[in-house]
Amino acid sequence: MSAPDDTQRPLLPGATLGVLGGGQLGRMFAHAAQAMGYFTAVLDPDADSPAGRISHHHVRTAYEDPDGLARLAALSDAVTTEFENVPAQALRMLGAERPVAPAADAVAIAQDRAQEKAHFVRCGVPCAPYAVIETAGQLEAVPAGLLPGILKTARLGYDGKGQSRVGTPAELAAAWNGMGGVACVLEQRLPLAFECSVIVARGRDGACVHLPVQRNLHRDGILAVTEVHEGNVPDAVAKQAVVAAKSIADGLAYVGVLCVEFFVLDDGALVVNEIAPRPHNSGHYSQNACDVSQFELQVRAMAGLPLVQPRQHSAAVMLNLLGDLWFAQGAAARTPAWEAVLALPGTHLHLYGKADAKPGRKMGHLNITAPTAGAARATALQAAALLGIAPF
Repeated sequence: MSAPDDTQRPLLPGATLGVLGGGQLGRMFAHAAQAMGYFTAVLDPDADSPAGRISHHHVRTAYEDPDGLARLAALSDAVTTEFENVPAQALRMLGAERPVAPAADAVAIAQDRAQEKAHFVRCGVPCAPYAVIETAGQLEAVPAGLLPGILKTARLGYDGKGQSRVGTPAELAAAWNGMGGVACVLEQRLPLAFECSVIVARGRDGACVHLPVQRNLHRDGILAVTEVHEGNVPDAVAKQAVVAAKSIADGLAYVGVLCVEFFVLDDGALVVNEIAPRPHNSGHYSQNACDVSQFELQVRAMAGLPLVQPRQHSAAVMLNLLGDLWFAQGAAARTPAWEAVLALPGTHLHLYGKADAKPGRKMGHLNITAPTAGAARATALQAAALLGIAPF
């Protein structure tokens, strides 16, 4: 008789769950894990990181430091990550010692837009027509039909960074040279009706569940508003998005929480934009509007616990709170009007424990829940007015 495979046994409360990255996603993961009875360990070089400040253990080293990774592995029974730009090699090193979810290979694909697009094609999920540009020869050979387009660096782009809109071959060449001639992906610009996303959680056994489809509004490349309620996305589009997201996760043999972002075009067609191998800003509403949040799903997936299909019990709107709000009344930072906002029914404030507010910096989010979509939206617009957020 063969010995039992301990890696397939669930990690029960009392175990220690580790996370690479000490930002707000790590903080909310740690809160969810601790609420379920787990200990947590964070690796982040910042002594004042949001997750490090509230975790049981904080390993303060660089992400690729062998000693730090060894300490995290020694402390943890399993490890996850809270951001996609964590070095994949660090996950590989940890994976040799402990279960890691998501695995390094899946994260590596999400870190490279060219590999990401190729994966979408393999999965049969439509994406915008594109071309990979790594050399001057490939630049010259770009089909004219891809312009106007959006040039994106293949690596290290997020929240609109590493992107440039281009309309002509000359603009494309200037943008590529301005990015240092690094590997890029040129995507054809498509007529967008709106954007949406799906959060899926997939276990080691291949079981996969999902949160409701989220309708998103971006401003300056950063998510500003997410609305989740019945009818926020046409039923046929929502069903197609869920099937596509699960296909992408299955194709990666993914374990953990994955966000898949989509564009819905003017003609109703759905195309995938990108993936994030972690919980996502657009899933934050689930903390207050669903019986299982995206962070509890992250805990369940990495611990090998059963994945249950989340149920949404309230219509919801999520407002992203950027550091700009602290400067809405002038050059000096001032605390936003939390008391007035929290006097509104169904408001749930989540701040990330960041000491200094800066324009563009994600400081927190506000979830608004209500029995109906109209009530949630009306309250969200009141809150936005109080905080200085543009209406939507």
